[in-house]
Amino acid sequence: MLNERICELRDELNKKIEENADYEIIYNLSLELDKLIAEYYREIA
Repeated sequence: MLNERICELRDELNKKIEENADYEIIYNLSLELDKLIAEYYREIA
């Protein structure tokens, strides 16, 4: 669930980085990924 979404978003972020996508797209994906990771750690704590 949350872990799956983190993996999907990580893959999407890596793809955008490889494609040299616009900085704003990469930045926003990175922020979203950070939020999900923080939420994941709150759940397991």
